[in-house]
Amino acid sequence: MKKLFVTGLLVLTALNGIGQTKSQVKFTAKITNRNSDTLVIKGANNFKQVIPINKKEIFVASFTAPKGFYRFSDGVESSSLFLKPGSEVNLTMNAKEFDETIVYKGKGTNESNFLAQQALRDEKFENEAFAKEAAEFASLLQEKKKTDLDNIEKGDFDPEFKTGLKKSVEKFHEYAAQQYKSEADMKKLKGAVSADFDYENHKGGKTKLSDLKGKYVYIDLWATWCGPCRAEIPFLQKIEEKYHGKNIEFVSVSVDAVKDHDKWQKFVTDKQLGGIQLFSDNEWNSAFVTSYNVTGIPRFILIDPKGNILEPNAERPSSPELQKQLDALLN
Repeated sequence: MKKLFVTGLLVLTALNGIGQTKSQVKFTAKITNRNSDTLVIKGANNFKQVIPINKKEIFVASFTAPKGFYRFSDGVESSSLFLKPGSEVNLTMNAKEFDETIVYKGKGTNESNFLAQQALRDEKFENEAFAKEAAEFASLLQEKKKTDLDNIEKGDFDPEFKTGLKKSVEKFHEYAAQQYKSEADMKKLKGAVSADFDYENHKGGKTKLSDLKGKYVYIDLWATWCGPCRAEIPFLQKIEEKYHGKNIEFVSVSVDAVKDHDKWQKFVTDKQLGGIQLFSDNEWNSAFVTSYNVTGIPRFILIDPKGNILEPNAERPSSPELQKQLDALLN
């Protein structure tokens, strides 16, 4: 199952930054099997700190930042941390086991270690509780909320951290309930005939989904403004190359606003995107998009040669599970 819940992201959504006064922060990271030579830390109010790796293969930086919640990213992976006045953060991790190996040492890192562990608890909950029946899921979700709030309250944490993370737990609880319902609705779509579309093709004319019957169809719902969508593009290009000539079409459907139509055209051209590149007829409100209960992107859909839905919420191109499934279908 995909990791849908990231505590830090919800925190940043809940808060518009905690502190306004900036203070010095020392940050060091040793990352084995890293995804990138650059580490990026982002926070509220457009805060961004880029840290290149040094000759000793360590990320080192001193910078000023207000107290609050932040995200750091190493290529396509990311996690949460909390910075406060005088923080001296020493991060170690193995990027191949990103969340599982994060350890913070140094001054003012109790909160960051809690966030790293909380992300694992959230993921474990998703992997286990989402397979339960509705009544049991609701009970487990309520129990998790109480446990999370108790753990935050009894922890030796900054008071503003506690306040912010409690808001995150509330949002997690709301979102999990909504997502469970969405997952249940999607399960009902499996095996059903997919809704059709008739969208503008970047190469000219229009393309219908029904035109592609006789082939498997892997659909990517995305937009030019969507960072996670863009992060999947290199992986999608590799998948397209691997299965070139097989009985499958790769279709990317942009849900960009009409005003960004030219931006979409330029993006596809400049990035030399492959597959079939389409532009939806009514953004998020397109009949095809709404038929799949899409609430966020990127979203991937797999359809069989008869036009029936194999996976209404398919694995991402970056997931090894997708290649396993396609190999089973196409080889």
